[in-house]
Amino acid sequence: MRQIRDFILHGLPPLLWLVLVWCALWQDFSVPNVAFGLLLSILVTYVFRMPRLYLSDRFNLWHSLKFLAYFLWGVTVASYQLAKLSFAFGKPINSAMVAVELRTRSDLFITATSHALSLIPGSLVVDVDRAHSILYLHVIDVDTPEGVEEYRVSAQKTEAMILRAAGHSDEYEALLRKDVETDEDYARTVAAAERGEHELHEQDERKTVVNEIGGHDS
Repeated sequence: MRQIRDFILHGLPPLLWLVLVWCALWQDFSVPNVAFGLLLSILVTYVFRMPRLYLSDRFNLWHSLKFLAYFLWGVTVASYQLAKLSFAFGKPINSAMVAVELRTRSDLFITATSHALSLIPGSLVVDVDRAHSILYLHVIDVDTPEGVEEYRVSAQKTEAMILRAAGHSDEYEALLRKDVETDEDYARTVAAAERGEHELHEQDERKTVVNEIGGHDS
């Protein structure tokens, strides 16, 4: 039963895609041509075996729309910045190679993230370390360690939005746990900072009192 479900979820979609490509190439969707395309697709997938592409088991429309809006805004802003750089005569334009470690280990979402980042003007994926899920990108107008880190955070945010939209349930739950841990760390940091400020305030008050007493004694 598990093998049948696995085939329906992960084996059947590529098979149907090959049939669709075959019929589209011939511009013929008649029953004999579809049947012959199906036969060829089965032959291709079983003779020339490739690693199975595991699709996701979830899709969130709201997060997909959020990612689409974020992506289109990123393309618009990056296009404007590149246009402005092209008219900055005499100013040297620096670039950097940025390594971005991804959360996902899925070929599908590594590819989706790399395509999304490459479609934004000013950045291009030049290499992928599949074993460690690391993308290497050439990024324009980045010349400081702070700029590199800012772009790395932005790229990881893009991946996180893709995983929220269509990532596998295991990756999505791990992402939610990471968000909770981040929120808790932030809350602890704020609380520690507030305690530190309170302690400094008390120390200042004690010093003021001591100085006033010393002034009266003199």
